[in-house]
Amino acid sequence: MSDQSGPLLETRDLNKTFGAVTAADNINVTVVPGEIVGIIGANGAGKTTFVNMVTGYLKPTSGTVFLRGQNITALAPRQITKLGMSRSFQVPQVFLTQTAFENLLEAAGIADAMNGISALKPLHRKPLLDKVDAILKRYRIDEYRDQETSTLPQGIRKLLDIAMAMVSDPDVLLLDEPTSGISVEEKFSLMDVVMEALQEEDVTVLFIEHDMEIVERYTTRVLAFYEGRIIADAPPEIALNDPEVREFVIGDHKVGQHQAHGDR
Repeated sequence: MSDQSGPLLETRDLNKTFGAVTAADNINVTVVPGEIVGIIGANGAGKTTFVNMVTGYLKPTSGTVFLRGQNITALAPRQITKLGMSRSFQVPQVFLTQTAFENLLEAAGIADAMNGISALKPLHRKPLLDKVDAILKRYRIDEYRDQETSTLPQGIRKLLDIAMAMVSDPDVLLLDEPTSGISVEEKFSLMDVVMEALQEEDVTVLFIEHDMEIVERYTTRVLAFYEGRIIADAPPEIALNDPEVREFVIGDHKVGQHQAHGDR
């Protein structure tokens, strides 16, 4: 997987403006291998803009993005994925008329093609089939293997989407609100599966999240955004008690609830 020496992901003086609106204001972030980084902030704070710039879906107005020291600022998302950084989306990007297995198999075939394996090779070859079945088991969705994706519960679709992002064996994975649309009863069990699988695969993770219980429980570091700026960058127990984060992100009336649920 990733080289354990030096930064894995780095942004320097990253800025993005849309007309008179500043969506990212001088963002400097360094992520080292093994971190689990939660990205928090109110709607419009700049979280998704940051993730989109890092993954190539949006080009910064100025500034630079590095992956393992290589400048990837001008690269397309597909090129960045090939270099070892992948992402999932808030709304699962799955083919609803295909089965869970077919979705993963197609994603695995695309990943192979990006890595130089001929796209003319048949998808139904044993190494690829075995890899897909192993991923289904790792994310505990193998019982849904042959079900059409349109019939799957939202939580299973989320797991499938994340599994599809992992078929390229990335070093860095960015998730956009992995528990969005998931019931209170299911959110911890879903995140347990995701984080266990990602730690097993030695992946560095950054994820956008509005649920502070999830942030407290699963992250090693928090980036808090407000009006395009990072107002806190610290471990969760420090960042979530930062005065600006309490005022602009969490709201003081919620802090006590989060501390009450802070057991890990």
